[in-house]
Amino acid sequence: MESGPFDLIAMGRVGVDLYPLQVGVPLADVTAFGKFLGGSAANVAVAAARLGRRSALVSRTGADPFGEYLRRELRALGVDERWVTPVAAYPTPLTFCEIFPPDDFPLHFYRQPKAPDLEIHGHELDLAAIGAARILWVTGTGLSQEPSRSATLAALEHRGRGGVNVFDLDWRPMFWPDPAPARAHYARALARATVAVGNLAECEVATGEREPEACARALLAAGVELAVVKLGPAGVLAVHRDGRTVRLPPVPVEVVNGLGAGDAFGGALCHGLLASWDLPATLAYANAAGAIVASRLACSTAMPFPHEVRAVLDGAPPRPERPDDPRP
Repeated sequence: MESGPFDLIAMGRVGVDLYPLQVGVPLADVTAFGKFLGGSAANVAVAAARLGRRSALVSRTGADPFGEYLRRELRALGVDERWVTPVAAYPTPLTFCEIFPPDDFPLHFYRQPKAPDLEIHGHELDLAAIGAARILWVTGTGLSQEPSRSATLAALEHRGRGGVNVFDLDWRPMFWPDPAPARAHYARALARATVAVGNLAECEVATGEREPEACARALLAAGVELAVVKLGPAGVLAVHRDGRTVRLPPVPVEVVNGLGAGDAFGGALCHGLLASWDLPATLAYANAAGAIVASRLACSTAMPFPHEVRAVLDGAPPRPERPDDPRP
């Protein structure tokens, strides 16, 4: 096992994705599914690992066969799973989706009575490792319930603002027993984060703004140094506190399943930040990674390797899903 600080520690959701192997078929009529590692934080950790970064996940699963599958899959995909521990009281979450390209991918979450990844306790955190990591990635879902909320804020508080703390706004209203306090909890995380990433709907929850530039300004005012606003078919906008502003169009792609594109974008964004690339290069790389995953069925196993991202940046169309699913 490698030693030394992690490039990325992601903290948050993990579960099993059960995706139809039939595109354009309602879930009630699907007869075959593929089983994949899923969850936004887990996918970001995989995306970074695929790009050569040493990454780890802080999360929890059920004490069941699906939980063992997730830990085994994390290892196979290059993610350190030492802090992904079982919870006896709750089953490992399952997520089903329906696939209606190019832009309709309904999700059906099975996370009741409570998801194990919301049972992350602050006193169990390896704060030394979290403090030493080059990037900490946390999510809005992690703020939705206790004890995960306090643990997420404790991790951010421990790091201070000396490193890169990315807050993925990750708004899922069905995960919040009471959505009313969400903005206040988001504000506490934004005050401790250095980078915020979200789409327009997520930015509206966090800031009350809906127009892209206004969203970015509001996120900067809330405390971050870099605001990244994902605009879907309109591309992406990034604004830095020092005045740098970059707006890029999307990479043209034939969409198969858009669900993992944002997580691929996030892992690639971290890769660019770790490499100290300039903002346009970092966003272009993240855009390309997201487009590749949007052209594939799965999320975690679809995350691209560096040569695939580079090929898209050089003008090649994204390659479809690899049948042999090569691993790092």
